[in-house]
Amino acid sequence: MRKINDYYSRKAKKDKYPARSIYKLEEIQIKYKFLHYGDSVLDLGCYPGSWSLYASEVIGPKGIVVGVDLQQADQVVRPGGAPIHWLCQDIMEPEMITMVRKFRPAFKVIVSDLAPATIGNKWTDAQRSLILVRKTMAVAEELLLNKGHYICKVFQGEDFPDFVHDLRKRFGMVKVLKPKSSRIESREVFVLGMDYKK
Repeated sequence: MRKINDYYSRKAKKDKYPARSIYKLEEIQIKYKFLHYGDSVLDLGCYPGSWSLYASEVIGPKGIVVGVDLQQADQVVRPGGAPIHWLCQDIMEPEMITMVRKFRPAFKVIVSDLAPATIGNKWTDAQRSLILVRKTMAVAEELLLNKGHYICKVFQGEDFPDFVHDLRKRFGMVKVLKPKSSRIESREVFVLGMDYKK
């Protein structure tokens, strides 16, 4: 498994992305095509910026990306990519919505690679993850356009099936995914919701 991890880390460095997480998003995009030219994308928990950079390249110069994180990301947009606006904000604070809306009132796609500070206790880590994920869904309910798409990272725990069940009420299609570039031992999965029912 270490060889696979090293492969993706080396590939990220070679491709000039700040983190290997880009390949998780790329794999899901290749299969499900949830990002399109000209889209507006909100990236929650964007630091260090790989997902925002990748989305910028896919949606092109007519699109827009807004990246939000507690840490300031400062990646430079690549030629031909959509502009990226980096916001140093806490998604738990209500003013975050107001700040984001200065750039775009609503978004076609919301992505989140957010993860809690883990302590090694599987139950606690999963609960903390779910608190974050439910917050990203609350943000989506305010900012996601009708027929929009949403993807988030979740640590699986006992309440995970309830979260997926809730998403199935809100989206036309929901998929639970484990990209090849995810560590096998990790409990993280990605949940994709397509065709949001506003």
